[in-house]
Amino acid sequence: MLQFLQNFFTEASFIPHGHCYLWQPSLVWLNIVSDSVIALVYYSIPAILIYFAHKRKDFPFKWILVLFGAFIISCGTTHIMDIWTLWHPTYWVSSFIKVITAIVSAYTAVALLPIIPQALALPSPSQLEAANFQLKLTLQELSSTQTQLIQTEKMSSLGQLVAGIAHEINNPINFIYGNTSLVDEYTENLLDVIALYQKNYPLPVAEIQALTEKIDLDFIQDDLPKILSSMKMGADRIRNIVLSLRNFSRLDEAEIKKVDIHEGIDSTLVILQNRLQGKGNYPEIHVIKEYGNLPKVECYPRQLNQVFLNILNNAIDALEESVVSQRSLGGSHATSFNGGNPHKQLVNSEGVSGKTTDNAQLTIDKLQICIRTEVVDSNQVMIRIADNGYGMTEAVKQKIFEPFFTTKPVGSGTGLGLAISYQIVSKHGGLLNCISAPLQGTEFLIQIPTQLKLS
Repeated sequence: MLQFLQNFFTEASFIPHGHCYLWQPSLVWLNIVSDSVIALVYYSIPAILIYFAHKRKDFPFKWILVLFGAFIISCGTTHIMDIWTLWHPTYWVSSFIKVITAIVSAYTAVALLPIIPQALALPSPSQLEAANFQLKLTLQELSSTQTQLIQTEKMSSLGQLVAGIAHEINNPINFIYGNTSLVDEYTENLLDVIALYQKNYPLPVAEIQALTEKIDLDFIQDDLPKILSSMKMGADRIRNIVLSLRNFSRLDEAEIKKVDIHEGIDSTLVILQNRLQGKGNYPEIHVIKEYGNLPKVECYPRQLNQVFLNILNNAIDALEESVVSQRSLGGSHATSFNGGNPHKQLVNSEGVSGKTTDNAQLTIDKLQICIRTEVVDSNQVMIRIADNGYGMTEAVKQKIFEPFFTTKPVGSGTGLGLAISYQIVSKHGGLLNCISAPLQGTEFLIQIPTQLKLS
């Protein structure tokens, strides 16, 4: 055994490989450099495989990487031995390493055969991309369905509540409204009788005279018609509100019908009247209506009213946030932020005005929402809803129609309103666009066909 090992590692029986190259420096160095580079590359490959296996713990064929690593290290070692044998003719050692390389490479090749079908069954990059794309579509559909279910339930509850309130108020207010004319007539007759009595009996008895002075009959004769007129106006106002509520809910009407768009907008404004009025720290929001001569539009009236409600609600929120931001920066409503800095008049695309200071801050003299309607062509109408608030950045504008996206504090918004509005307008075959920029206000453009195309 000892003799075998001595013969295995001996250099005496052979001549160095360099003699074959006649020790020509250029040829020797060419082999040294090339074998060194090859060996270095071979040894780096297992390091890369180890890094890959560490990062991809889900890789199903890790054992084959071990075989590849052993095979590649063996190959690299044979090139190291080629450099060594240039000066040291240990050819037995070199040959033994080549035998190990041959065994490892053969075993690796045989081991690859059964996993080829499994590897071929793995999806290709194009298949993975297609599956990923289909998954994204499915998630979008699920998200869209979820938002529709949530908003449909919400609007259904709101519609039923509004319709219920309108129905309960409608009967008593009709009774009051219908009798105001009779009360007015009876009162006028009574006052005429009193006036005639005073004319024919200018000197009443002492008891009547005392009571007349006590109740201030002259004042009552003058004020009672005014009170009745105010009551009639109030009853008329309530009656109009009830009609607007019924117009907004439209529960007792066909789902699809031709309607006057302006009625839907006006009824929505009635719903939001409480938010438009000045209260607390928020000034009044002025609504400017510039209605064009629109034809009746075939649509889903309840859903279109929902679009108006969502967009107007967002406009009111934007204006209220503008007031809060303005005050937090040290300004106040209708005053400049920078005390004494000259202002530049700003008029955005909707014709709603505000002001900017020299350092690009916004002051608002009057909170405004402008609603403009116009005929685009024989088949299309446009509804523009604009506010003179702070506007939004391009990054925010790109996401406003995404479900659940909101810039409001937690609990203040669901992020569903504009997403649902976009779907409703698309369902009508129309377009919903937004024009906005910081300090320029925001305008929503709703373009819908006059004739609904059902798929």
